[in-house]
Amino acid sequence: MDITMVDAPLLQVKNLKAYFDTVDGLLKAVDDVSFYIRRGEILGIAGESGCGKSVTCQSILRLIPSPPVRYDGGEIIFDGQDVLKMGVGKLRELRGGRIAMIFQEPMSSLNPVLTVRNQLVEAIRNHLPLDYKEASSLALDLLKRVRIPDPELVLDEYSFTLSGGMRQRVMIAMALSCEPDLLIADEPTTALDVTVQAQILGLIRNLKETNGAGVVFITHDLGILYEIAGRIMIMYAGKVCESAGTREIAVNAMHPYTQGLINSRPSGFAADVKRLPVIEGNVPSLLDKPPGCPFHPRCKDALPVCSEAFPPTTEIGDEHTVACWKYSRGQ
Repeated sequence: MDITMVDAPLLQVKNLKAYFDTVDGLLKAVDDVSFYIRRGEILGIAGESGCGKSVTCQSILRLIPSPPVRYDGGEIIFDGQDVLKMGVGKLRELRGGRIAMIFQEPMSSLNPVLTVRNQLVEAIRNHLPLDYKEASSLALDLLKRVRIPDPELVLDEYSFTLSGGMRQRVMIAMALSCEPDLLIADEPTTALDVTVQAQILGLIRNLKETNGAGVVFITHDLGILYEIAGRIMIMYAGKVCESAGTREIAVNAMHPYTQGLINSRPSGFAADVKRLPVIEGNVPSLLDKPPGCPFHPRCKDALPVCSEAFPPTTEIGDEHTVACWKYSRGQ
């Protein structure tokens, strides 16, 4: 599908290339990646560690300093403006205001020498016309919304005194504070138990439904994406392998890598307990990716051409695309 034809996308990422110059060579973390997200839609991004998911989403807000990152091409169009061309002042307005992010590791994302109250109030007052008392009241309400026990006490705690799950919920409260147009959630439920996880997913779903916010949800857990996402994009070694509606991915996955991820999931039924199939091998180093399709050394369906060139993106059906020589050759 030509993403330029999508009705009023909130975000369009077009042919993005985010590279790092390292002492060992050029690291292509995000290599010609394109996707879009509409208002009121949740896009799930999945793939093994090291596939470029987090760098892709941090690039949306240009959170990685340049250098070390450099953008060798592409556009990040948010609400009609290219983020890659924005000045510092415009980026500050965008970050935390119209676009918010829940980071994967809350311990390194929260300031250990400031209380939870001070950090939440600062984030709120940077974007909303509230005085300190009003912002503090909103901060307390946010902690209650993310189901933090004894929120009045936690408000004046420091992040290093909190558990990993509590810190994650503080990060989520901060991200939701200004009711952003786009929420980027990078593994937001990793440190949470299943009950709190369900509550947080409900909050994210509510933001989408009540505010019409778009959500980019990164996770290793396809089960969560089946529950919350409208579409799923599969990444591997800095490339997009496959993208489709959630149900389409679940019942009609085409790329061998997507099929491998789905098959390696446990069924959840005790009677089906057995050794799970695995995808042999490891994700290649982004410093030394194999030629052609980077998945071909691990692929059981690899063709000779797979080691020669990266396959073009083939449209399988409505909003279902796959980058695999098996389908571009009509086989």
